[in-house]
Amino acid sequence: MAQYMFLLFDTEEFYDNLTAEEWQAAMKLHNAFAEAVEAAGASILGGAALEKSSTASTVKQGDGEPLVTDGPFIETKEALGGFYLIDCKDLDQALALAKLCPSNNIEVRPVMDTSAESTPPA
Repeated sequence: MAQYMFLLFDTEEFYDNLTAEEWQAAMKLHNAFAEAVEAAGASILGGAALEKSSTASTVKQGDGEPLVTDGPFIETKEALGGFYLIDCKDLDQALALAKLCPSNNIEVRPVMDTSAESTPPA
């Protein structure tokens, strides 16, 4: 089995006028996704929804003391809204599962093996 991170990107306007009923409907879609992952023989190892990017802080490393600022300071229409860590057979299965995920834009990335026995990334 291999691990893949599903990074969920979307516009944050969805949250601006969200009703309790709309939130519950969205959560039902994510619960159905979790059931589909399990039914496919894969598993969700972790995941979470993130607060809006306006709540973010950024730590920039450089010469001297790290600089902490408010906000993500990334010019984009879409923001990282959540993630899943999925354990599945291979990239083909990860991509098939990503097609079932209730998010508009999903970046699927393999998790790097950083164990002592691993080789450097290519």
